[in-house]
Formats: sequence, structure tokens, C-alpha cells
Amino acid sequence: MPLPRTATTFSPPVMEARRWLDGISFPPERPLINVSQAAPVDPPPQALREAIAETALTLPEAHLYGPVLGLPELRAEVASQFAEAYGGEIAAQNVCITSGCNQAFCAALMTLTTEGDEVILPTPWYFNHKMWLDMTGVRAVALPTGSGLLPDPDLAQALITPRTKAIVLVTPNNPGGVEYPADLVAAFRDIARAAGIALIVDETYRDFHSQTGAPHDLFTDPDWDDTLIQLYSFSKAYRLTGHRVGAMIASPARLAEVEKFLDTVTICPNQLAQHAALWGMRNLGQWLAGERAEILDRRSAIEQGFPALEHDGWKLLGVGAYFAYIQHPFRRSSHDLAQAMVGTAGVLALPGTMFMPHDDPAGQRQLRIAFANIDRAGIGQLFDRLSGLRSALAPIQHSS
Repeated sequence: MPLPRTATTFSPPVMEARRWLDGISFPPERPLINVSQAAPVDPPPQALREAIAETALTLPEAHLYGPVLGLPELRAEVASQFAEAYGGEIAAQNVCITSGCNQAFCAALMTLTTEGDEVILPTPWYFNHKMWLDMTGVRAVALPTGSGLLPDPDLAQALITPRTKAIVLVTPNNPGGVEYPADLVAAFRDIARAAGIALIVDETYRDFHSQTGAPHDLFTDPDWDDTLIQLYSFSKAYRLTGHRVGAMIASPARLAEVEKFLDTVTICPNQLAQHAALWGMRNLGQWLAGERAEILDRRSAIEQGFPALEHDGWKLLGVGAYFAYIQHPFRRSSHDLAQAMVGTAGVLALPGTMFMPHDDPAGQRQLRIAFANIDRAGIGQLFDRLSGLRSALAPIQHSS
């Protein structure tokens, strides 16, 4: 008998990791360092919270159903700002608003795939992407990444079959942190277009890219919407994680199909969340620049401090946006190590096994560090604790 759809995939990794904390207490002088989830824990800035409250009190329609594809003013603002940022033509009719970026991904895939189809995901992959494909009967085809965690367009092309419907790129990457160069992203666009499949580019962390200016030139192509589907999240930019508001940029024909899915699932995006995102886009540019500068400083702290860990056998595989992706030097699997680190080091991180196919041995040696909620000093404390693990765990003996 076939399994129910939810039984075809694994448990939510962040929730599984949180259960590792059960029964463990952390002394005040050595609190838990939680680097398991890529989400800000602070509330939105005061001015944005006041704007949300004002909207709730004075705008009656904010409490009613709204358009399925989102608030017209927000769609227009996204189109205008993104067109300016990327140097291309994007109209409001190319934009829809979703209940978070995860829903944008699910909606896009619902318009592209059916049972038995295939979608190419570079590994390490974002686990929620894999979970959705599992639950919809779509085969996730792993595209291993090489040096620098960058996917190879030629290898991707070799993986395309008649059942392939899309290639998915996340840049800056989750979990690897790496930023895909513009020419690499363009090469994937060319491959997808030649094969007649979609290129989905998830840019949830675009606001924290180290490069100034457009990270790619895909939107400068006048025919961009025949291949490209871009996804975005307001959650990270404006600390709106609990409000669930994201966006998709695609062809109007694609969004007409997306509308069917969204109307069935949520009817419309959260109205207060949309007004919050709109207010943030119009008023928080300078504040967001400060947030970006802070994240880039934390990235620098990772890069500057990591050589001390390299002496103990650790390796930095990728870093950027909210993430550092690292290789550990211990004999035990990353899953066992991550659980042991909670009690041994007071650190909660996710193992590479949560981002890899079960049969890929690389995941056994890797960990994801989400540093959005630890500052430069906290990163120093994290490195001290990781360095101290060698006295409690047996490291791998490397041959010379």
C-alpha cells in the first residue's frame, strides 16, 4: 500500500534538533549557543512594529480577505525596486506575494511538476525543498557541488532527462553560504532554457550578499520570464519571520497557475504582513543597510577566526549570508556529533546529514552553522567551544 504523502519524507530538521535539548540544562555562565536555525530572533524594529499596530487599528480591510496574488501596492513596489536593483524590466503583473518563501517554492513546483517528474537540487540542499518534492512524488536529483560548494553547469546538463522540470539554485546559499557568481547563474539559465525547463533562483538572502549592485543579470534578458522564476523572503530583511510573507517573480502565465494553488491553500497572504513588508520597503532602506553591514562583519569574524580551528582539523567549506558550512575532524557521524555537542559544548548546530542524500558520505563530516543570532564576540565563544571538543571526542587520525 502506498505511503501517505507526509510519510514519504523526513521529520523537520530544526524541530528534530530542538528535541535534543530536552532534559539538558545550561548554566548561566555557559548558556546554549544556538546556531541551528537561520532566522532572526529579535522583533522588527520599533518603527515597523508601530506601523503594523497602526495598520491593525485604522485599516479595516487589513483584517479581510485580500487578492490571492497579494496587495497590489506591494506587488508594484517589489516590481519597481527589483527592476531598479537588477537593471531589467519587471512589472507588477510579474510579482505575487506568498505566505513565506517556502510557500513560493511549493507554489512554483505545483505549476511545474507531477508525480514521477524530476527536479535538480545542488547538494548540500535546503531540506524543505527536498521535503516538498518528496511529498509531491517528485524525484530530487542530487547535483553534487565541488570546490567552494559551487554547482557545475555541465554536470547539471548531464543529469537532465525527459522528466526533468526544473533546476533550483539558492544564492546566497542555504546551507553553504556561498554566493554563486553571475556568470555561473547565467550558465544555468542557458542550460535550462535550452532544455525547456525552469530555472528557480531562491534569493531569500539577497539582502545580505557581499557584492554591491546586482548579484546577477538574469532580468536584463528581455525574455527572462520564459525560464526564470525568482523567489524572495521579507522575513530576513525586516525580521518578519512570524508574519510569513514572501514573493515570487515569474511570467503572468505562471502566476495565473500559482493563483490556483494559493487560493486553495491560504486564499490570500496575511494582510498585516503585506502592509508591514510594504512599509519596510519604503522606509527601512538605511536600517537594512545597517543589518547587512552587521551580517557581513559576522562573516568576516568567521573567516578571520577559523584558521585557529584548522589546526584542529576543521575545514571551512563555505561562508556567507547567515551561514558557515564546515567539515569536522571526528570519527563519529555529523548527526551523532551534533547531538553530542549539545551536552559537551553547549552548542546546537545541524548536521550535514540533514542537507544530503542518505547515501552521500560527505554529509557525515559536515555541519551547518547559522550565525545570524551570534555577534562577533559570540562567534569567538563558539570557536572556543568547538576547539575544546578535541579533549572530549576522538579526532580522526590523518595520514601524512
